[in-house]
Amino acid sequence: MTATRDTATLPHLKVIYTGGTIGMVQDTETGALKAFQFDYLREHVPELDQLHCTFDIAQCDPPIDSSAITPALWIKLGRMIQAEMKQYDGFVILHGTDTMAYTASALSFMLRGLDRPVILTGSQLPIGRLRTDGKENLITAFEIALARRTDGTPMIPEVAVYFEDYLYRGNRTLKYSAEHFEAFASPNYPHLAFAGIDIKYSPSSIGFAEPTIAHEWVADFDQQVVVLKLFPGLSASLLDHILHTPGLRGVVLETFGSGNAPTDTTFLSTIRAAVERGTTIVNVTQCYSGSVVMARYETGNVLSQTGVIGGGDMTTEAAVTKLMYLLAQDLSQETVAHLMQVSLRGELTV
Repeated sequence: MTATRDTATLPHLKVIYTGGTIGMVQDTETGALKAFQFDYLREHVPELDQLHCTFDIAQCDPPIDSSAITPALWIKLGRMIQAEMKQYDGFVILHGTDTMAYTASALSFMLRGLDRPVILTGSQLPIGRLRTDGKENLITAFEIALARRTDGTPMIPEVAVYFEDYLYRGNRTLKYSAEHFEAFASPNYPHLAFAGIDIKYSPSSIGFAEPTIAHEWVADFDQQVVVLKLFPGLSASLLDHILHTPGLRGVVLETFGSGNAPTDTTFLSTIRAAVERGTTIVNVTQCYSGSVVMARYETGNVLSQTGVIGGGDMTTEAAVTKLMYLLAQDLSQETVAHLMQVSLRGELTV
């Protein structure tokens, strides 16, 4: 906090450190990387004092590597944000990059009626490294969380990911590079903001119409879901074995092109039998960008006749977290199938 400002009038943020590369510093004696205590964030990033805000910090103890993230953390984060929504002007979540898109998508479905920013960010290099991208990502995430329109309402009233100059809708992102600073992309939806000399927002891309659904939603995710990527040579017997996994309730099927799959009768009958047993199967493309349009080719059309649901232009990350969330609710298979094709949080172009 700055001594020259009345802290009661300053915007107030909540910073949540889950783990990941951004929170690492180098031990001066051993040279090894270790997690630093975010209570000392101002010591490592003194530039935050120039933002004229106050913030509280919460962190996972011990920090969780992003490859070890589970739905239990999504639920913990979602409940924390929901419970503290009116106490803070915005939230900044520091997260490992590997599963950030999954967490951003999961939070978007949990946080109904969100009216303030929840910004996830991280880094490719530890914040203690000389060439770190962590400081810029962190500072800009703060600025975005603090940004307001002329009427005083938050500029970004949704879950978003900021990384290397771009702000994206959280449930539209995917990690596409393990070595570039520009590690994230939103192939099927425009960016919400670009941070150059100034931060330029894209008002037409920000916000979405949240449908009114009369249902008592619970903060939970059904983990009896699998992501299955088709490839030439996938045997029908192996496919049948996977689809007979005890307790399996949902499948995100990554198909070819605009939703195409093999048309041999054994493959199709195996898929149809799984749907008839009560398994919800959602078709998304395994391409980097584009949308599933199953009626475009015969190979996709026959798949739709088995009861497979078209996932449109959802990312795999959004499709799997949305399916897990819906399956955890007290909904019929038909309702889940319907809602998978409805844009709940701007995750899908209808």
